[in-house]
Amino acid sequence: MLQQSDRETRRGYTLNDLMSGSSDEVRALIRRGELTRPTAGLAPGYAQANLVVLPEDLAFDFFLFCQRNPGPCPVLEVVESGRYEPSLTARGADLRVDIPLYRIYRDGELVAEQKDVTGYWDDDLVCFLLGCSFTFEAALIRAGIPLRHIEQGKNVAMYVTSIEARPAGMFSGPIVVSMRPIHESKVVRCVQITSRFPMAHGAPLHIGDPAKMGIRSIKHPDYGDYVKIKEDEVPVFWACGVTAQAVALRSRPRLMITHSPGHMFITDVRDEELAAS
Repeated sequence: MLQQSDRETRRGYTLNDLMSGSSDEVRALIRRGELTRPTAGLAPGYAQANLVVLPEDLAFDFFLFCQRNPGPCPVLEVVESGRYEPSLTARGADLRVDIPLYRIYRDGELVAEQKDVTGYWDDDLVCFLLGCSFTFEAALIRAGIPLRHIEQGKNVAMYVTSIEARPAGMFSGPIVVSMRPIHESKVVRCVQITSRFPMAHGAPLHIGDPAKMGIRSIKHPDYGDYVKIKEDEVPVFWACGVTAQAVALRSRPRLMITHSPGHMFITDVRDEELAAS
């Protein structure tokens, strides 16, 4: 349970409180506007998800895009048009207000970033929840693989690559990856663990030299925060659900609502429920 700390933060909770809370407790803080930070490390043991919201007439094309690109866009749930409760993954939740920060794209342009998207809602919209690599981070930490962005309270670093996703209908664009520095002695174990989570992007897409994916500067991520890569560490890259936002910039749907990168939807699904046996 979330407990009030003697060393209160400005809003009354320490990071340790948030990292020990359950999914519904953390969502309640988000809904009240008391939590706007990236969600890496929060409610450990619960799966996190990317959000993509589109007009109904574009939903089939996007679903086909996800089917053709299950690495960056594994579908956890599709909520039918006009509804905003993800009844399969978090009954009682509200996808309009239960994410710390949203982005709104119109015709391929980012026009707003805000904590509540009820003002953009209508009965024409279809919600997609896509798997997120934050889901397997608890398993990595349990295996003794530290994650620096969590230790430093930062967002994970994300990069647009030169790798093209398979197009579908109107949707096309580059694959985005997230990066975590992993000690060279733990890379094999890291691959073994994350391979068990195909619905959270699964095994790494690339290990090592970022230039081979068209990433020009590892120190300047396109989204999120850079964390130092030490001499005995290797950059490890996973496909990332922010791919959908890179696709929006190119494909220019008239409206797409998403989470802000790193500010995910926390489900009630336990991470091990998404792990392969």
